[in-house]
Amino acid sequence: MNISVKSVHFHADPKLVSHVERKLSRLVRIFDRIVDVEVHLKLQDSGGKVQEKIAEIRMHVPGGWLMDKKTGKTFESAINASTETLRRQLARYKEKLNGVTHERITTVRHPNA
Repeated sequence: MNISVKSVHFHADPKLVSHVERKLSRLVRIFDRIVDVEVHLKLQDSGGKVQEKIAEIRMHVPGGWLMDKKTGKTFESAINASTETLRRQLARYKEKLNGVTHERITTVRHPNA
């Protein structure tokens, strides 16, 4: 899996880049055929002192793309929330790819029992 991190209008700290790579590399445990991941880190000026941090993640998997965009007070919180969303998307994508459906098993009682 190839992970590319791009920061828009600022220089990303190496600790931030390693945090992003560590979080996204864990997704291979769920689905091991991830081709590559593009991460865009942006600052959003909301007019106040504190700028919102935006993390956009595009994940290329066989047959398409999975995407998520989160904002937060820190890049770490936005990355953590986005990674959790992508984990659920990957699990759903894997089930759809394998044709697995979750059927509810019910017990049927015999009327004479």
